[in-house]
Amino acid sequence: MSEMKSKKGTRSKKQIAVDAPAEVSKGKLYIISAPSGTGKTTVIKKVMEMKDNIFFSVSVTTRAMRPGEVNGVHYHFISDEEYDRLVADDALLEHAEFAGNRYGTPAAPIMEHTAKGETALLDIDLQGFRQVKEKMPEAVSIFIVPPSLEELERRLRGRGTDTEEKIQQRLKIAETELKSVSEYDHVVVNDIVERAAAEILEIINK
Repeated sequence: MSEMKSKKGTRSKKQIAVDAPAEVSKGKLYIISAPSGTGKTTVIKKVMEMKDNIFFSVSVTTRAMRPGEVNGVHYHFISDEEYDRLVADDALLEHAEFAGNRYGTPAAPIMEHTAKGETALLDIDLQGFRQVKEKMPEAVSIFIVPPSLEELERRLRGRGTDTEEKIQQRLKIAETELKSVSEYDHVVVNDIVERAAAEILEIINK
């Protein structure tokens, strides 16, 4: 992969009481995707630190909670029955199954926060992005890429958590995902976390 490079008038209390409430501008949903190992989670965390009033969407999952995880923070941990009900009610913007566990993005919280004029962020993979974009074509999509595949491999190895087989699998998936960047509205290179976060904030603040 090549380098990814007016004046205010006075108003009486009576006037204020009968005036219609100001219309709140609807907020936007921003979808953020990236290949595994690109540093997406770190960049999103920095964006959240740099701007207030951003709602971060928390997915639902049927898998068991892992040590250190907090329900409602990392995921909303639900039963298979609850998951089936959400799917039947069309209450998920997207849903998928991985390794026998099911995951999905609840629509209601996103709709609630954007209706109040707030910004919503959704961290999701390519497959999920395509489903959400079908239901919410007005959503703004951002794909974060590494400076190069070589740098991505270095980062994956630096984590020290994957076997050689898993690293090669992640790199192969990354190559496939990178071929789909044209489907996204914006592409941001994560060479330096602070710079990448600032670029995403610039997109959000437009």
